[in-house]
Amino acid sequence: MVQDEYDAVVVGAGFAGMYLLHRLRQMGLRAKAFETGSDVGGTWYWNRYPGARVDVESMQYSYQFDEELQQDWEWSERYSPQPEILRYARHVADRFDLRRDIQFETRVTAARFQDDSKDWLITTEDGTQVRARYFLTAVGCLSSFNKPAIPGIDDFKGNSYFTAQWPHEPVDFTGQRVAMIGTGSTAMQSSPEIAKQAKSLTLFQRTPNYSIPSHNGPQDPEYVAYVKANYPELRARAKQIYGGVLDDWGETEGKHTPKDVMEKELERRWRRGGLTFLGGYTDSMYDKDTNEFAAEFVRRKIREIVKDPETAELLCPTNEIGVKRICVDTGYFQIFNRPNVSIMEVRNTPIERISEKGIVRGGVEHEFDSIVYATGFDAFTGSYNRIDIRGRGGVRLKDHWEAGPRNFLGMAVAGFPNMFTVTGPLSPSVFTNMLPTIEQSVEWITDAIEYVREQDKSVIEATETAEDYWVRHCDEVARPSLRYHADCWYLGSNIPGKPRVFMPYNAGLPAYIEKCEQVVANDYEGFAVA
Repeated sequence: MVQDEYDAVVVGAGFAGMYLLHRLRQMGLRAKAFETGSDVGGTWYWNRYPGARVDVESMQYSYQFDEELQQDWEWSERYSPQPEILRYARHVADRFDLRRDIQFETRVTAARFQDDSKDWLITTEDGTQVRARYFLTAVGCLSSFNKPAIPGIDDFKGNSYFTAQWPHEPVDFTGQRVAMIGTGSTAMQSSPEIAKQAKSLTLFQRTPNYSIPSHNGPQDPEYVAYVKANYPELRARAKQIYGGVLDDWGETEGKHTPKDVMEKELERRWRRGGLTFLGGYTDSMYDKDTNEFAAEFVRRKIREIVKDPETAELLCPTNEIGVKRICVDTGYFQIFNRPNVSIMEVRNTPIERISEKGIVRGGVEHEFDSIVYATGFDAFTGSYNRIDIRGRGGVRLKDHWEAGPRNFLGMAVAGFPNMFTVTGPLSPSVFTNMLPTIEQSVEWITDAIEYVREQDKSVIEATETAEDYWVRHCDEVARPSLRYHADCWYLGSNIPGKPRVFMPYNAGLPAYIEKCEQVVANDYEGFAVA
């Protein structure tokens, strides 16, 4: 039985879902958002593990659609911790009275386009159904956590924690023997905090990762005043940069730069810290020699920091730097100088199983009180595949994406009318500053809906031709990059059986915005409006 009807239904109440809801209401549409959690925040609601924080500077990682909001909110640190980002999300929900149109603790399980009525029938976990003209997904790129298929994972009698679904109450590891499986970004952020409490902390590492120090600290009041006084200009400049992040980006190629000059530039960027470490040279992600020079620079830093040579070598990556998202840490490599921290390599000697008492590796059982799984996400498509989404003729989105995600502009799927995905696969998403990119995507989608209304039409749908073009284009702009050949979650290679497809749009934010604007300028070329 259909309980209610809406102009639009939004799935998710993170930063994308909240802004979507706000824009739809401004347009006078009746909208409803469904959120699995008990409050707003999305990624920052779920990822509460110790040490969680943003890796883009706080003054840039924020909404820009409301000038008073920009001016009023105060960030306390250069890189905001999770609790502060969640407070910000809640503040936005309060400020714009968003919660009255959000149904919390509700999981959307199915959405089916109705061929006869040209609307969507959305079903929630308790069997409730609603109808909506538009079905809008704001499920995030990194929101479907990866529970590893390790034999015996449910047999462990101690405490098991997943960084992507951390308890809402603080976890005390004092006096405990703790294991951490995974050494990616979440592990690099959380392990220094856990090491402060635990009797012992053992990290199980399959692949070492590069990380740059954040040099985090309190906000500089003068810098904050400068940014707030110049937000319009700074935001406009950021949109002209590949990743949408303002910094002192270099304009020369490393392959034409003397090595001593490159060394000084890398040292300067290391001392400054942050994601833009590779930003000194335009060919860092394209020229193997330029990349290897930077990679070896970081390896030398690891060897300088970690006192035990054998441990240091275990922590030194051998792949190119930046082909996986560079981590930003606060004292990660330093923890291996602590007597209570150790590391075990599991690529050549893998974990055999989880036992009642701990972890079996190489035929030896290691006993622990708690196991922390920092095993990442089923990125980009995972959250979509967990909803039974069906388009025209009952075609499942999961089947349409069997060989990898397909869409147009990262926002619209052929055969799925009136469905839009905010920062979906094949959009710039994780290669950019997510908050401004979310705003760009939301504004484009809501403008498209307004266009349909102004035309007195009811259906907008990407064409197969446009979708085919976009899939080819995304592959073409990714191929020259060193990232294209790496094994990482950008290509889904962290999930067994997942198609190997490069899922972020690699040409950069300015090129993407230009593509989106061209579609509009050409009267929504690539879309059928009926």
